[in-house]
Order: sequence, then C-alpha cells, then structure tokens
Amino acid sequence: MVRYIFQRVVYLFLTLFLIATFSFFLMKFLPGTPLTAEDKLTDEQKEIILEKYGLNDPVPVQYVKYLGELVQGDLGISFQFDNRGVTQILLDRLGPSAQLGAQALLIGTILGILLGLVAAVYHHGFIDYTSTIIAVIGKSIPAFVFAGLIQYVIGVKLGWLPVAFWEGPEYTIMPTIALMMFPLATAARFTRTEMLEVLGSDYITTARAKGVNEFGVIFKHGLRNALIPLVTVIGPLAVSLMTGTLVIEQIFAVPGLGEQFVSSVMTNDFPVIMGTTLLFAFLFVVIILIIDLLYGIIDPRIRLTGGEKK
Repeated sequence: MVRYIFQRVVYLFLTLFLIATFSFFLMKFLPGTPLTAEDKLTDEQKEIILEKYGLNDPVPVQYVKYLGELVQGDLGISFQFDNRGVTQILLDRLGPSAQLGAQALLIGTILGILLGLVAAVYHHGFIDYTSTIIAVIGKSIPAFVFAGLIQYVIGVKLGWLPVAFWEGPEYTIMPTIALMMFPLATAARFTRTEMLEVLGSDYITTARAKGVNEFGVIFKHGLRNALIPLVTVIGPLAVSLMTGTLVIEQIFAVPGLGEQFVSSVMTNDFPVIMGTTLLFAFLFVVIILIIDLLYGIIDPRIRLTGGEKK
C-alpha cells in the first residue's frame, strides 16, 4: 500500500509538471496583452510594466523562473491586482467555490442514491419511471439553464430566495440546486442500474433463502456492492462541479474561483489563469487517488498490494 501511494504521489507531481508546462506555453500563444488601457500608455510606461513582471525576458528564461517559483509554492503575481500574489487570491476565492461544490455533490449524490435505490426496488413502477425522467432531465439540461430557470421562477417571480450575491446561507440554495442536478441524475442512474444487477445475483437469492430480511438484503448485501461503480464517477463529478461553477458563479454573482477565473481570462491575467488551472489539476489527481484507496474500504475483496489491484 505504501509503495502504491508513493508511486501515485510521483505521478501526481509529474502530471502537475506537465500541466504547468503546457499551460505556461499556451499562455504565450494567446492573443492580446495583459496591459490594461494599453492605448493610453507610452512606450516607456509599457517597458516599465513588462520589466516589472519579467515579460521582457526570453520565453525559456521566463519558463525556468516560473518553474523555480512554482517549486517554492509561489504562483506568481497577478497582473490585474497589483502586488497581490496568485496564491492569496485563490485562497480568498476558494471558500465559496468549495462550499457550493461540496453542498451540490453531497446533497445531489445522497438524493440520487436514494432515488436510484427506490427505483430499483420498485422496478417498472411509477417511482422507477419518475426517477428515469429526472435522470434524463438532469443529464441533458446544462446547469446554467437550471440556474436561469430557478433564478427567474423562485427568485424573481416568487421572491422566495435572493436572486444573486453571497451574503448568507440562503444565498447558497439556488446555486446549489443548479449544480446538484447533474450528480443527482448520475447517482440515480448508476445506483438503479447496479442495484438491479446486484438484486438479481445468486448471493442475494441465497441471502433471502437464509432468512435475511428485505432491509438487510437491500442495504447490507445490495447497496454496498452497487456503490462501487458509483465511487468511480464521484471523483470526476467533484472536479466537474468545481469547473461547473465557472458559469454558475457568474450567474449568481458568487465571489468564487469561477468568477475570478472568468475575470482573469477577460483581462489576460496569465498568472491567475495558470494558478487556477494547476489548482483544478491538483484537486483532480488527489481525488482520483482517494477514490482508488476507497475501493479497498467499500469492497474488502479489493486490496492494493505491490502497486497493483487484486
């Protein structure tokens, strides 16, 4: 297990290195300039600004400096916010994004599992058809469409919840609903499919023949095995929720990473763009590692030995 974790950590840093390199050179090919109000600046003023941020150096020199600062945990200085470090900007913005993503993932996954479970137990019934319709809607309609719809109906027409901004717990409800539809639909679909397969297995028949009550059959023998494929998709779902907040935060004026990322793209704030990209990549790789480790906890038959799954 220790060897396996060590290998994955090495892969994690290798992946981050490749993403840092790719994003750095990609920024160099982007059109435009990070200088604001460029037309109003004299050549001398432009030269001073470019010198301040090291943009006059050759690209290889800038790349080596960037990697050197990255190794020390320094993501650079923002072009948009003078003398503010990218690390501090991301830390300031991380809270709202993490809260929205965690709420949407937790609530959406739990509701999806319950919906899929009930749909499998009452197969070909009203609940099953309702679950299927919800899953199709949740998978096929983008989150920003849900966001606009509930914002208009619940926020504008009914006035039950605030339309936008980030000033209290009630302001998180509608963004969470908009974000959780996709994980809810995904969890419901996977749980229903896996539960139908598991409930038709021989060991379930054996458990019933031994007198295990229906509650034990469903939750102890059925749901536990049905959750394994779901765990596989929860990790990428968690990261997709964070990237999904890019638009949702704009719609609801949430001061999170997504709102800052969009603003950075509009102003060509390269250090913030690269820092945000690296942060998402880091979260993705770490979540994938955690999921691999969770396999052994959910299913005792799975063990990680010598860097290989058995």
